[in-house]
Amino acid sequence: MDARREERAARALELKHLRYLVAIVDTGSFTDAARELGTSQAAVSRTLAALEKLLGVRLLHRTSRSVLPTPAGTQALARARVLLAGVDELVHEAATGHTRLHIGHAWSAFGRHTTEFQRRWREEHPDTELRLIRRNSPTGGLAEGLCDLAVIRAPVDLTPWAHALIGHEVRYVALASDDPWARRRGVRLAEIPGRTLALDRRTGTTTLDLWPSDHRPEVEYTGDIDDWLAAIATGRCVGLTPQATAAQYRRDGIVYRPLRDADPVPIHLIWRAHDPHPAVHAAIALAAQLYRNGSGASASVGARR
Repeated sequence: MDARREERAARALELKHLRYLVAIVDTGSFTDAARELGTSQAAVSRTLAALEKLLGVRLLHRTSRSVLPTPAGTQALARARVLLAGVDELVHEAATGHTRLHIGHAWSAFGRHTTEFQRRWREEHPDTELRLIRRNSPTGGLAEGLCDLAVIRAPVDLTPWAHALIGHEVRYVALASDDPWARRRGVRLAEIPGRTLALDRRTGTTTLDLWPSDHRPEVEYTGDIDDWLAAIATGRCVGLTPQATAAQYRRDGIVYRPLRDADPVPIHLIWRAHDPHPAVHAAIALAAQLYRNGSGASASVGARR
């Protein structure tokens, strides 16, 4: 399909086409689909034919006994379900107000405060459902449109977003449980260059700027939290991470020891400055309160753009 035809098809495509396709497959026949949709079998057939013409592919195999999707139909059906679910959710939220708040994060949400945050939110805001989303992206899913608010620990540019500093977390060293350092009470920053350091350069909080340019550790780059933990569990790497990781990722074969002499990691919440979710500021206030009340954590909220 050339670009012009694709554009024409996209403009002509209607949700009705997708709903009819899903109904045919789910009910197993044009007759049952028509009954479910409250229309005629002829209307179902015409709509399906129009969709196939728009896309330029056959979507269904029809026999006297069954209706089955073609390979192209299987792909179209999967996309149709996602689109229709999104539309239904949009309509519901528009009709009932903002009933759900999505908070994104790359590795961990509010660390040891996560459970308390969820419990308090349910008690204080029963009409707004809370969903936590893990997305391995620098903005925790905010730039991708997956959440309304995101917890940020990595050193990213905050300029495009409204943001608030809610607290700090001390750093820990992640080690294999049989590592010689695991018997110690703490590790100093200057000792790390003698080891290989596991780093997630996309969403991790650790950068080589923690050390002088002439005294830096060897690095093994990892893709996400699971890869990072797996590399450390083998014993070939160590990792540096905020307290939240130590609280939320207790794994067999991994131990955490305090890093004695490094600056703590600032914890920010970021959100879209234009048209923010109505519950954003309530979430910021609750998170800041939990960090402020937590031992060893300092919090100051100063939302700015």
